[in-house]
Amino acid sequence: MTRDLVGYQGRWPDFTWPNGKRLAVSIVVNFEEGAEQQVLDGDSTNERIGEVISVVPEGRPDPGQAQIFAYGTRAGAWRMADALRRFDMPITVFACGRAAHRAGPVLSMLSAGGQEVACHGWRWRPHADYENRDAEAADLDQAGAAILAATGQKPLGFFCRGAESPWTRSLLIDRGYRYTSNGFDDDLPYRDPNGLIVVPYALDSNDMKFFHPNGFVRSSDMVEYVADALDVLETEAASGHSRIMNIGFHLRIVGRPGRFKAFQCILEEIDRRRDRIWLAQRLQIANAFAEAVP
Repeated sequence: MTRDLVGYQGRWPDFTWPNGKRLAVSIVVNFEEGAEQQVLDGDSTNERIGEVISVVPEGRPDPGQAQIFAYGTRAGAWRMADALRRFDMPITVFACGRAAHRAGPVLSMLSAGGQEVACHGWRWRPHADYENRDAEAADLDQAGAAILAATGQKPLGFFCRGAESPWTRSLLIDRGYRYTSNGFDDDLPYRDPNGLIVVPYALDSNDMKFFHPNGFVRSSDMVEYVADALDVLETEAASGHSRIMNIGFHLRIVGRPGRFKAFQCILEEIDRRRDRIWLAQRLQIANAFAEAVP
């Protein structure tokens, strides 16, 4: 992979999003619970990142960590879905295939009403650690089938934890995917040389930072951070520069009561700005960009 460190070089394409606005906002809800590594599920190790760093010895079951994840689908998802319905928010769900297979009714509920479901891999793992193309292809097919079975949707978008493998994007093209979101390097979509649209994602405006020591502590920390980012991007949009803003959430993180206020307040903030932005699903963003910037 060749790194592109210059991108648009400050000469961003001049276009507006379908509603005539310059700023597109994408809300992502990650659906990973049940796809993380757990010795209880026959994996060789446990996922370490949760409310606390797991101290269970390597190779032994960690039911506590497994329950922290399960909270997301058992409780958090329902609380978050109710808020999304009240605010009539379009979202994209990044769904892991094994999570879709194991908690299909929850994913079906989240995707009801036309919400987009994108593929988040079969497992919540970096695709960069696949050792060969065939193994990754098999997992992509398995994930796509599980998402289709749970939601009736064939995923057309992709994002994996960490990074893609050298083969990921060609495998996506072969399977009819429209976009990937494994890009953290721009405020606008762009094209991969193979024709796949890259709809960049962001990890700064993401509730995973509640799980990191240099991140958010109180709900208001994330709310203020997201509002500041929206302010900056709206100012740039007003000066004629089109942009995309990404906001990422997890069922097991902001689904918890102590952090749910962050989710609610961010939805309220977006709703207040609705007449100044284009609130869209990621497939809509990819398609709109492809049409506006041929």
